[in-house]
Amino acid sequence: MPSEEVTTGRADPTHEPLLSCTAEMTPVNEISGTRDSSARSELFAALHPDDAIETIGEDNVSGTEESLQPAEELPEDVNPVWAWVVVFATLVVKALTMAFPSCVGLFYTDLQKEFNASNSEVSWIPAIIRGLRHAAGPFCSLLMERLGSRTTVMLGGVLSGLGLAAASLTQSIGQLYITAGVLTGLGFCFSLQPSVAIIGHYFVRRRAFANAISSMGMGLGMLCLPHLVTYLRIEFGWRGSCLILGSVVLNICVCGAVMRPTGARGAPLLKRQTEEASDTPGRLPMWRRVASSVSKRMAFDQMLQNSRYCVYVCGVTWLILGFGVPIFYLYPYAKALGMAPSKATDVLTCLAVVNVLTRPLFGLVYNKSWIKERHIGFFSCALLLNGLSNGLCCFGPSFPLLMVYAAIQGLSMSVVGSLMITILMNFVEMRRLSSALGLFNMMKSVPLFIGPPLAGVLVDVTGDYSYVFAVCGAVVASSGVFLMVAFHWLDSRASVASSPASSD
Repeated sequence: MPSEEVTTGRADPTHEPLLSCTAEMTPVNEISGTRDSSARSELFAALHPDDAIETIGEDNVSGTEESLQPAEELPEDVNPVWAWVVVFATLVVKALTMAFPSCVGLFYTDLQKEFNASNSEVSWIPAIIRGLRHAAGPFCSLLMERLGSRTTVMLGGVLSGLGLAAASLTQSIGQLYITAGVLTGLGFCFSLQPSVAIIGHYFVRRRAFANAISSMGMGLGMLCLPHLVTYLRIEFGWRGSCLILGSVVLNICVCGAVMRPTGARGAPLLKRQTEEASDTPGRLPMWRRVASSVSKRMAFDQMLQNSRYCVYVCGVTWLILGFGVPIFYLYPYAKALGMAPSKATDVLTCLAVVNVLTRPLFGLVYNKSWIKERHIGFFSCALLLNGLSNGLCCFGPSFPLLMVYAAIQGLSMSVVGSLMITILMNFVEMRRLSSALGLFNMMKSVPLFIGPPLAGVLVDVTGDYSYVFAVCGAVVASSGVFLMVAFHWLDSRASVASSPASSD
């Protein structure tokens, strides 16, 4: 990634580099700071919806009015009040799509009894939802190019609503994979990705603040959905709950309806880039468009030529295998310890509250110069804290201890989520950012698919949920150690390589 500091205002050539860069990375022209910052936000929002809000770390949220003066102007048809309506709609979409997989654990025991299924078989449902939310990104980009953001969001709302409603009629665990897994996962991807990207069409100067507000959606969803699902499960059972939740998810269509195009910026950024870069006459078949889209968005050469990108992607891929997986088992684990369902739900609520309160604060703190130079260090320490805290669940935990665990998890998840994409953007040239994010996104989808089922196998074999917390904690902590040691070695190698040049 370029060594310049990206801001939302005028480029300042006196900025110090965020991180030391290796020789193979080419700096970006500092004069184009504003244009690059805008393009970065929209590009990675379209390719990486789960972490798109993390560009808050790249923007000077607390800067002066002069430093935030944009170089681009909004279209004349953008209503400032309506822009905040779009932000609220994006917040609701995030709350419904990103928090729902964590609530699947509330149905674990019901689904096991209904279909005589093992933990690993039930674990495939949230795994499919989370994996498709990433893996279907290139296909979602094609839909955005052909249909626009608003129609794609509404299509996703219909798919996810139908998937959950159809899940209430299923007669086997395999049918649940198709309905609650594939249909709902695709619907969530089609809804989340365009809704995040469209904020860039409505905001310039306050884009970072708008992203910060919408980023609270996941925490608010985790705060509200577990209580709603618990109530529905007690009153209507898991089938009735799925039917009602399907109708709730259909509100995504309402959120999509307010995301109207905005003049010249109404077309998605990826569509404009495709039109500008394409030199092939005529229309290509859909399968060739998909193949072309995948090839353009997969930066395989960066894995061979950019050592920092390679190390970071490998470390994060290993991290995702255990990161967040224990949350799916937190509710059944609390019930297995004899806690009341309301107390088990309160544990998830504590995690959500901490996440909601700390994420915007971290976005502001990351602008401090002494933190910008140590992003990898803070990221690695947060992974160590997240992994080691899982040990609290391995020694006869009580309700107060689980609440402490949830608070630590919420805090560390805020740090990790806020820095994951910000760090990646430091290692890749601007012209390769979209393809680098595409490969990063696809590699993350693999552990997202297999992580929960592997944890389910561990529970089936051992009969004890505590092993899941121990193993996942070891995976997350080891990834933090790996990143810390690997980047220390890369920095040392870069210093040794630059010392002869400086002496000459």
